[in-house]
Amino acid sequence: MIKLIWLVPLLPLIGFLIIGLFGKKLSKSLVGIIGSGVVLGAFGVSLGIFLQLAEGAEQSTTIDLFNWISAGKLSIPFSFLVDPLSSLFLLIITGIGFLIHLYSTGYMHDDEGFSRFFAYLNLFIFFMLLLVLGSNYLIMFVGWEGVGLCSYLLIGFWFKNTAYNNAAKKAFIMNRIGDLGFLLGIVLIYVTFGSISYHDVFEQAKSLATGTPVLTAITLLLFVGAMGKSAQLPLYTWLPDAMAGPTPVSALIHAATMVTAGIYMIARSNILYTLSPDTMAVVAVIGVCTALFAATIGLAQNDIKKVLAYSTVSQLGYMFLALGVGAYTGAVFHVMTHAFFKALLFLGAGSVIHAMSGEQDIRKMGGLKKYIPITHFTFLIGTLAISGFPGFSGFFSKDEILAHAYEHNKVLWLVGVLTAGMTTFYMFRLYFLTFKNTFRGTHEQEHHLHESPKSMTIPLVVLAILSLVGGLVGIPEVLGGHHFLEEFLAPVFDDSHFRLVHHLSHETEYILMGVAISVMALAIYFAYKTYVTDKKLPAAEGDELQPVHKLVYRKYMIDELYEAVITKPLNFIGEGLHKVVDNQIVDGLVNSCGYVVNGVSGVIRKAQTGNIGFYVFVMVISIVLILFTQLF
Repeated sequence: MIKLIWLVPLLPLIGFLIIGLFGKKLSKSLVGIIGSGVVLGAFGVSLGIFLQLAEGAEQSTTIDLFNWISAGKLSIPFSFLVDPLSSLFLLIITGIGFLIHLYSTGYMHDDEGFSRFFAYLNLFIFFMLLLVLGSNYLIMFVGWEGVGLCSYLLIGFWFKNTAYNNAAKKAFIMNRIGDLGFLLGIVLIYVTFGSISYHDVFEQAKSLATGTPVLTAITLLLFVGAMGKSAQLPLYTWLPDAMAGPTPVSALIHAATMVTAGIYMIARSNILYTLSPDTMAVVAVIGVCTALFAATIGLAQNDIKKVLAYSTVSQLGYMFLALGVGAYTGAVFHVMTHAFFKALLFLGAGSVIHAMSGEQDIRKMGGLKKYIPITHFTFLIGTLAISGFPGFSGFFSKDEILAHAYEHNKVLWLVGVLTAGMTTFYMFRLYFLTFKNTFRGTHEQEHHLHESPKSMTIPLVVLAILSLVGGLVGIPEVLGGHHFLEEFLAPVFDDSHFRLVHHLSHETEYILMGVAISVMALAIYFAYKTYVTDKKLPAAEGDELQPVHKLVYRKYMIDELYEAVITKPLNFIGEGLHKVVDNQIVDGLVNSCGYVVNGVSGVIRKAQTGNIGFYVFVMVISIVLILFTQLF
């Protein structure tokens, strides 16, 4: 089965080519079947490979497809690496990707760009698979840039809206900033190790001393790339604006694919980071700051998708916190559980928006429980999972991250617990305002409230089940479980775990769990009291807001700050260069050449009189001058 790995990215690519070239000639049903079918096929192959590895097959296999680049000493084959880490990401990408494709057949059914949308989705899946399958940093970079391109196409899918186009451009440009750091990191890897193949680089890195400056430089540059792609401070502002795309795009970008690319890259490069403690400290601090910062913004948002967007930024911060404290398995575990419940929440939000005829303001919802019962029940499961409710998937992955953070640094743990409490509060705030009490929308909206079609509700049910039981692969020893995921990923992280000893007593772990559960319970209680018992409505634009609330509601005015500090000065410099250098100097030189030629030609033209006698006279004089010149 492993030898069939080439089929996994090839199938979505074939789907893209068929739909992209012939989509307008095919029926919507056939487009949906092809688009979803190729991803389901890729999932089937990925599942076979995963089971083969789980049963004890060769834990790391490189499949060479062809010789890609040969120049001097540089030789880069186009090859795939099949190991536990890549196989797990294949399952997440193709599994969640298929459910999102299936959901899209219902959600986008009436859109005029239906076939174009599925072509973009298939291309997105292809590049994401390329990113995680590559056996070297260059193939990863090709996939990295590819998902950036596809995100631009998908975020700006409704391109007739200027605001959506601006959001797409913003995502593309901010990602380019991070990508430059990633590219410089790859160049420095080649200069240092003479190769960009994972196997060669990691084997050589093991012989270097901890804290070697070049390793610190490499890992920091790679982390800059991760900050852009995975939306960490200060390069996070593109992600909330990515809500401009259709809701399935939000689920695809925010849950299982693009934003987890940075996590995958650092997890794949774990030995480089383990040997760079300074970089790991930077990763942990930026991760926990991003988690807290985005959580505070989520407390004040009223757009159902914006709340989930800032939640994604916050959860990504959690994953980087895990990476920064050496909990590589915990980070990957949270990537998996987050893919389940965040895809569920986004698709659930899409179902709510579908029922509300496009309305996204939670202040205008309420009481939807009785109108859309399947959406309500699955959304509740997603909310419990992201809150870390005991037994749900998010509980186990968050607990693992917080335990490692506590062992590493008590302040990081405290901020992590505080962030978890905020997450629980704003998610139950979202849930209560949307589904509880009475309906607050218009009579017209209430008249059209209805449950989504089966093509949309079936993915919700499947994701709800995964959100409920997905954590069972990582039950900690303290709860009498067997951490299957840690054992499965051990071959990838062994070299790092050998250098990073983790151990907490069972008593301490019980206390940490108790604290986290208590904070979660308090957050649910306050959310219930505020929005169900007291029936308070959150403030919105135009209302009189307290200064702090206004600052948080306006997202700390970070976009305005970037506009004032970066965009406007650059525009001013650009306009100045355009007026002085371009218009006056460059254009002046070009125009001067034209003026000189015109002037000289104007003078010479006067010699063209049309008088034959004059021409004969000039010829004679010329012959005399030539003979005179030859003589002397």
